[in-house]
Amino acid sequence: MVGSGGREHALSWKLSQSDKVETVFTAPGNGGTKNNVSIDVNNLDELADFAQKNNCFTVVGPEDPLAAGIVDKFNQLNLKVFGPSQMAAQLESSKIWAKNFMKRNNIPTARFEIFDDAHKAQEYVKSLDYNVVVKADGLAAGKGVIVCNSTKEALDAIQTILVKKTFGDAGNKIIIEERIEGIEASYISLSDGQIAIPMASSQDHKRIFDDDKGPNTGGMGAYSPTPIVTDVLAEKIQKKIIDKTIHSMKNEGIPFKGFLYAGIMVRNNEPYVLEYNVRMGDPECQPIVMRMDFDLYDYFVASIEGKLSDMPSPRWKNQYAVCVVLASKGYPESYAKDEEISGFDFIPNESYVFHAGTKKINGKILSNGGRVLGVTALGDTLKEAIDNAYDTSDKISWNNKYCRRDIGKKGLSYL
Repeated sequence: MVGSGGREHALSWKLSQSDKVETVFTAPGNGGTKNNVSIDVNNLDELADFAQKNNCFTVVGPEDPLAAGIVDKFNQLNLKVFGPSQMAAQLESSKIWAKNFMKRNNIPTARFEIFDDAHKAQEYVKSLDYNVVVKADGLAAGKGVIVCNSTKEALDAIQTILVKKTFGDAGNKIIIEERIEGIEASYISLSDGQIAIPMASSQDHKRIFDDDKGPNTGGMGAYSPTPIVTDVLAEKIQKKIIDKTIHSMKNEGIPFKGFLYAGIMVRNNEPYVLEYNVRMGDPECQPIVMRMDFDLYDYFVASIEGKLSDMPSPRWKNQYAVCVVLASKGYPESYAKDEEISGFDFIPNESYVFHAGTKKINGKILSNGGRVLGVTALGDTLKEAIDNAYDTSDKISWNNKYCRRDIGKKGLSYL
């Protein structure tokens, strides 16, 4: 397993339950993962070397190595690897490439324009009579999107990305798109290049503060399933967006294998793509994995062999799962590290604590990132799962612990 976040811990945990898997190594891993291998996610040569020597089936968690072409490299060496090729990963690594792809294949998304000149971008924004979202073209760890409530905010966003280069080279070009008002949901599917099968529905909470206030983060919590994605809506998303994306990629000679994640905005019961990710979401992965009632390894093998159509429909536990992200106070800006975390001895059975920004030193778990832990719990109702997740979260402590207190609240309002 390549990666060091909560998603990678959750996938490692699930894969280790397969009777076909002997050992799960995680590179570089974190304070909660086992069999850690100290190789950076972007050191493709060393990762390939390790996989070759240990006869590994490799699963790639984060976007950076996918964008760098890890799958192509492993395929050239005849190593089994789960994830999309570098060309297919452009759906995430270049928002401009993705928007143009959606436009030419009639996949529903917000209207947009592309700029690399700040003055022209600002003149364009002044001419509009609706609010916009300003996005950096490249990868920015989930933070390169600025949702604007006024023309002034849009002008500031252009300045931030194109002029101040807050996101570095990822912001050499920007997209300015119409801000679609509606309800947001995450729709994740698993593809083998021919077809895509849906995973359980989920909803992320991107903003740092309760009631979706403050700046965007990598995600402060998620729950599954979400009542927002009804059967009717799921069918629309699958048909108009997911299936169309997989078929269009295949027709363009870029078959997509791996997790395809569509960030969806629902307006008047119609889905629009906000953005694609080419890997499992984080923290959506944690509640989804908790509800899996099947051998994930079998599906990964079927994905890379192009045999998903031979597989039965994935089974899901008839329960809700909620993940509350425990973060370091100050995230997504600056925050303290190396603080000792306590409370792991009191975790009840219906909960699991997935590690993200942690490290283990002399048997102690220390904070080592912005998003530190993903406390994930099951419940027979959404309310019960929320209560279980917060009860467990409250047992865990360190000096600068912070979390939102409203994860899953949106879902309750729809039940």
